[in-house]
Order: sequence, then structure tokens, then C-alpha cells
Amino acid sequence: MPAWLRRPGVRVLLSYGLAVVSVVAAFLAARTFLYFHLPLAIMAFSFCAIAITFWYGGIGPGILALVLAVLIRTFFFQPEVDWISRVAYDFVFLLFSFFMLQATRAKNELESRVVKRTAALTKANEDLRLENTERKRAEQALQENITALKSALDEIQVLKDQLYKENLALREEIDVNRMFEEIVGSSPALQTVLLRVAKVAPTDSTVLISGETGTGKELIARAIHKRSHRSSRAFVSVNCAAIPKDLIASELFGHEKGAFTGATQRRLGRFESADGGTIFLDEVGELPVEMQIALLRVLQEREFQRVGGNETLRTDVRVVAATNRDLNATIAEGKFREDLFYRLNVFPVEVPPLRERREDIPLLVEYFVDRYATQAGKKITGITKKSMELLQSYKWPGNIRELQNVIERSVIICESENLSVDESWLLRPLPVSDASTQPFFEKLATQEREMIEAALAESNGKVSGPSGAAAKLGIPQSTLDSKIKTLKINKQRFRRA
Repeated sequence: MPAWLRRPGVRVLLSYGLAVVSVVAAFLAARTFLYFHLPLAIMAFSFCAIAITFWYGGIGPGILALVLAVLIRTFFFQPEVDWISRVAYDFVFLLFSFFMLQATRAKNELESRVVKRTAALTKANEDLRLENTERKRAEQALQENITALKSALDEIQVLKDQLYKENLALREEIDVNRMFEEIVGSSPALQTVLLRVAKVAPTDSTVLISGETGTGKELIARAIHKRSHRSSRAFVSVNCAAIPKDLIASELFGHEKGAFTGATQRRLGRFESADGGTIFLDEVGELPVEMQIALLRVLQEREFQRVGGNETLRTDVRVVAATNRDLNATIAEGKFREDLFYRLNVFPVEVPPLRERREDIPLLVEYFVDRYATQAGKKITGITKKSMELLQSYKWPGNIRELQNVIERSVIICESENLSVDESWLLRPLPVSDASTQPFFEKLATQEREMIEAALAESNGKVSGPSGAAAKLGIPQSTLDSKIKTLKINKQRFRRA
């Protein structure tokens, strides 16, 4: 339909024009039928004109068609008809027009409903189409969000594991009971060790540190780590002698949930925590044989499995081990694997005992005095000459750890600016002849016995507590009880009435 026909004014004019045209056409047709002597044709054609106008033109044009039909029929076709017939004819026209009016109204209402319903359905279809489009977009966005969420969860898990490793390493570093915080000394024996540390630190070679207890083997291991390219990653320390045999596999390699009673969740082992960094295996000679095999596999293949798991995990970790035992003798006794020894002993570093670096004792004493005086809030400017001579002449079987304990104890009871050391705290050195003839382990046992007996004597035979022998020696109570039992020391004879 042309645009001009859709204008409201034009459509109204056409509707009324339809009324005029239809009535004129009806009476022209009726005039024609009069020649055939059909007088009622005017009625039939008038009804048709009125019906057509009402139906296609609307109510207003239909009423106009009624009026025109009545006028033309009255004045042009049947002027001689009496008034009763006219009224009857007019009533019939009105009645027919009334019905056409109702039919037109019903048609218009139906058309309006159809238009509204069509518009509503069109809008609903459009809304449905938009909703489908939005739903597809939402599903696509949801899928993208799910993918991103999975990626984020994976990243969170990786970061969680990494955080666990770093926290574990941090706790280990905070909780570790280090002998001292810095390497103190300038003796040739110590400088030789530091020179070897400087050479091996930049490499990834496995290092085996040997030396008596209390010489600072862990400090040497930390120095190796700090001077290596792994210094920005974790340094994880494991005391192999302090972990129960049935838990050491889980401690080193981790376990899966349900691997054993009490394993309520997956746990990362120390090797996973130290990935990319350094793991320090202290007292490696105390490892049970089955764990020596597992450690050998890690050193050879760089892979392991968690306890209760089937997944083989790769590890990039540098191993630094330490022992105060004679591993060659342990190998001869069948308690340590020879192949593991050769894997660990790639670069040996032997830490000298304190009696072989006596020139470092004044520096160490000054360091410890300053440290513990600061902690105690005391001002101590020096140490008596007699005490210094006494410290330098002593054999120090407990090495730096024993010296540290003696200095800390002396600072606690010091009441002046000059520190003095109680001579009774120091064990007498062994005769030279005995030291030269006794086997290595017998010498260690003898020195250990003397240290324990001296501590028991000082603590009145008491093992536990702040003033007990365990605290004075700087070792756990359970360890001291075990050593007392092994060495068959009678604690009761040190109790004073």
C-alpha cells in the first residue's frame, strides 16, 4: 500500500467516498432492473450498499450510506408509497443497519484484538529471540567463567602448594635452634672450610658435611645455600635423627589422603617443599636402611612417590647432608649403604672442632657475650683474663654449642661489667695418652659421659625443667634420658641431700 493511502485523513475520505459510490452504484443497478419489472431490486441493492459500506468503510460511512439509501429510495423510486410502507421499509433499513453496526463493531474489535495479539506475539517472539540471544551469551560467558575459574583454581592450588612450601621452610628457619647466626672466626682451619664452601656453593653438587656435634654444620649448609643460585628459594632442614622411623618417609616425601591412619589430607613432603632450593639432611647416618634406598633413588633419578600414592614426582633440589658419625665405620657394620655414601660424598666438607681453632674462641666469646647481654639488658664490657685463659685451655667436647651455653649461663649470673666463668662448669681435658690411644667412638662416649655427669652434678641430678641437665646441655629431655640409659649413668648419686 502506498504511503499516502496510510494517512488518517485520506483513509477517512476514502471511507465516506465508498458510502457514496456504493449507494449510487446500488440505485443505478436497481434502475436497470426496473426495466425487467423487478421493483424490489432497490431493497436488495440498498442492503448490499449499506453492508459493503459498514464492513469496509466503518460505522460513520455506513450510517451515511443508510441515510442516502433511504432518501434516494423515498424520493426517486417509490414516492407514491404510503407512509405506513415507508415506515416499514425504513424500519427494515434501520434494523439491518443496526445489525451491520454490531457486526462492524465486532469485526473492528476482533481486528483490534488480532492486531494487539499479533503485536504482543511479535514482541514476545522478539523478547524470546533476545532472551535466547542473551541466554546463549550468558552460557558462553558462563563457560568462559567456568574455564577461567578452573584456571584460577589450578593457579590457586599451585600458589597454595607454593605457599605451603614457603611457610614450611619459614617455620623451619624460625624454629630451628641455631648455634649462632653468623660464622665467627678467622683461624686457618675455618678459612679452609669457608674457601671450600665458596668453591662448591655456585654448583649443584651434593655436599657431605662431617664434624663433631656442635661445630655448626647446619650453618655451613646455610652458607652453601645462600651463596648458590638457589638462594632465593627455600632452604629446608631435616633432622633425620629426630623423626620416628615410621614417619620419616611421610616427612621426607609426603603422603596422600588415607595413606595411613591419621592421614586425613594430602601432605607435601620436605623434598616437595624444597623444590628449586636446598634440602639439608642433618644426621643422615641415622636414616633406616629402607629410607636410604628411597634417598638413593632421589639422588640418582631425581624422582620419588608420596606415601600411599602412585604418581611419580620429579624434583629439582640440591642435597646437602651432614653427620657426626664415621660413615666408613657404619658401612663396615652394615648400617649404612656404601652406594648412598658415594652419592652423598661428592664434595666432602669437614668442619673442624673448636679445640682445633682456639684462636677463634675470643671472637666467639665476644660475639656471644654481646648477644646475650643485649637480650638480658645488661652492660658487659669484657671478660676476666683468668676466665679467657680457662676457656682457651678447655677441650670443648661440645664445641661451639657448649661454649654458647657456658657464656649464656655466665651472662645470666653476671653482676658486674666484667664477665667471669665458673671453673666448675668446665670439664677437665682428657689425658693426652688416652686421647691418642682410645678409638674414636670410645673417646666420644667418654666425653659425652663426662659432659652429662657434669651437667647432672650442677643440676643436683635433675634432668628436666629450666634448671635441669637437659636445658644446660641444650638437648631434649628424651634424648638425655636415652643417653643416660645407654651410658648406664646413675642419676641418683648426683642428688644432694
